Amino acid sequence: MKYKLICKKCGHEIASFNEWFNHNQVCPACGSNYVEVQYTADYHQLPELFKGNPTSFWHYFDFLPLEDKKNIVTCNEGAIPIENWDFLEKFAKEKYGIDCKVMVYRNDLNGGTNTFKDVAAAMGAAIMKENGIKEYCIASTGNTATAFSKYLALAGIKLNVFVPNCVCQDTVDEIRSYNQNLVISTGDYGAAKREAAEYQKSHNLLISGGNIDPIRVEAKKTMVFEFLRQMGKMPDVYVQAVSGGTGPIAVDKGVREISTAFPNAKLPKLILVQQDTCDPMVQGWEKAEKDGFPEGYEKNFPSIANPQTKVSILSTGTPGMFPIVAPIVRKSGGGFVRVKEAELVDYAKIAKRERNVMLGPAAAVCFAGFYQALAEGKIKDGETVLINTGEGAARAKDFAAAVEKA
Repeated sequence: MKYKLICKKCGHEIASFNEWFNHNQVCPACGSNYVEVQYTADYHQLPELFKGNPTSFWHYFDFLPLEDKKNIVTCNEGAIPIENWDFLEKFAKEKYGIDCKVMVYRNDLNGGTNTFKDVAAAMGAAIMKENGIKEYCIASTGNTATAFSKYLALAGIKLNVFVPNCVCQDTVDEIRSYNQNLVISTGDYGAAKREAAEYQKSHNLLISGGNIDPIRVEAKKTMVFEFLRQMGKMPDVYVQAVSGGTGPIAVDKGVREISTAFPNAKLPKLILVQQDTCDPMVQGWEKAEKDGFPEGYEKNFPSIANPQTKVSILSTGTPGMFPIVAPIVRKSGGGFVRVKEAELVDYAKIAKRERNVMLGPAAAVCFAGFYQALAEGKIKDGETVLINTGEGAARAKDFAAAVEKA
């Protein structure tokens, strides 16, 4: 095997995803569901891959947990452009006197569902195909549900999808177009997760491990490879909208993974953004910061029942990943920022006007977060900032119409 899974809690080694699935995705030694994938590959070989012109993240096959290339499922995702949006540099200079380089990671150009979730879904479909999984279960606020619906359908795998009652109709329509089993909860995302767990247990199925699922983390860590390939270095600052937190977990994992071959590749300052209508991680961080980050601060965060937000993709009211994400953010020297949901259309209009890019609502949260980070002094002179455009507006027709409106 070219990889193994290592339990983060007790260090027990799990030989393969087949064994991981056979143990119901928990460590057989201690019962933890948090594992990381470790490889036998030589990371000194990565620079040779950086010379290529990849069409998907599967370009990095030797550093991914799939044994046979015949099991690859792809729609040309992951090898997406990183663009220089110099109008943001001009704004930073004119408004705040800050000289910075601003790059944008165009996840809205992924070939599957035009979202940041496509790489994880492609990885999931391939691993399940390789290991003979015929049916799967997932709870999602929207983008993950859509991406997994498409990619698992391509792999011939049945998916049972549970979404909160605030999910937008465009997302519902697309999921149903893939003929997967969609269940709309009568409650929020927390209720959808409970219903998914009950269904999974009663039908003896595998279920997504959530934001620490090694399938998702391994796929998304490849953005670190793409940063190095396209930029020649890691960014100093990484900005992303956050609901659960797989993205920052994956960036941290990717940087640690290549550290022996790339000692100068450092974890960027993580700036994670939430809208003011669903901001439990921001609230938890603000309290910890005010209290001086006391011991156990990461376990102290609020829960927002049934968040009233139109950004359904970012509607995780109980941020179960905060205990993992917050320490990573603190280690990076970054922080959390809050933006106003009522202003998202205005920010999206800027991207449309300046680059003719139609951001989805969650991507607009991230884009607005750049401006907020500048206002709060979280971006410094000389830094290279990378903004992750998490999704396009294909499944947010009302939002797109509002952006197009004069």
